[in-house]
Amino acid sequence: MSTETTTAAARGMTRRAWALFAAMSVIWGIPYLFIKIAVVEVSPVAVAGWRTLLAAAILLPIAARSRALGPALRAWPYVVAFGLIEMALPWVLLGHAETRVPSGFAGLMLAAVPIVGTVVSWLLGDRHALTRVRLVGLAVGVAGVAALVGLDWVAGTIDPLSVLELLVVAVCYAVAPAMAARKLAHVPSMGVVSVSLAVVALLYLPASLSTVRSGLPSPSVVLSLLVLALVCTALAFVLFFELIAEAGPVRATVITFVNPAVAVALGVGVLAEPLTWGTLVGFPLVLLGSYWATRGPAPATGRAGSPSA
Repeated sequence: MSTETTTAAARGMTRRAWALFAAMSVIWGIPYLFIKIAVVEVSPVAVAGWRTLLAAAILLPIAARSRALGPALRAWPYVVAFGLIEMALPWVLLGHAETRVPSGFAGLMLAAVPIVGTVVSWLLGDRHALTRVRLVGLAVGVAGVAALVGLDWVAGTIDPLSVLELLVVAVCYAVAPAMAARKLAHVPSMGVVSVSLAVVALLYLPASLSTVRSGLPSPSVVLSLLVLALVCTALAFVLFFELIAEAGPVRATVITFVNPAVAVALGVGVLAEPLTWGTLVGFPLVLLGSYWATRGPAPATGRAGSPSA
């Protein structure tokens, strides 16, 4: 993948790359809305279980046809670790947090993933991670998160435990790609993702089946689970790998800056969530801080992190 993505990065953004970029900006901006709908009737564990089960059923045959399963299975300890850190833990915590906070707030909190990723890179020995402009970005981003949480907390709309859960999710989303870049760079991404999804699906299978034993949830919740699994997971990862091949891993991760805006717009427009002062003040600061915190040389790994929700 590294040669392919280096060539893609060198030739710049094509029309196809822009189309993929637009699609991914929407696809990974809508999970917050559907998670919010689903957790009203289904437990966060079952939501993660159905999402991974259905997505694995689609992606495993694709990985098998592309001969990506063998390398992934041979590297199973790190693939399992990736699945636990990237999917199992964060998707349950995200769902649990959304039982008490607006979906838009959850999306904005996870806009800080690039900021956390910069700190993780520095802890792992990247000496370019804390240049002057990145330090400024970290400071601005932290101020944005503080404004987002602080102003909404004063207004009485934020639950402290949910904030902690979302911060853990942001750390997971930053750590998992860094681990994959170091330990799974030689494994096809489709193999890593499909096997990870299968592992998490098996882990949460009892919770998933419990929703069927107690009767099917409402049609809106069933539709939400299908969208989360088929669109926000299976289709999303396929398109994301296409975007990486077309535009390079660094440009691909810029969708992280667009996803939160989609999450906020859907929360306000569909769920009638309030547009708070915390959002108006904190969101621009978080995005600006994330942009500055990620400026600088591209990582040498060639594997992009997935800013999935």
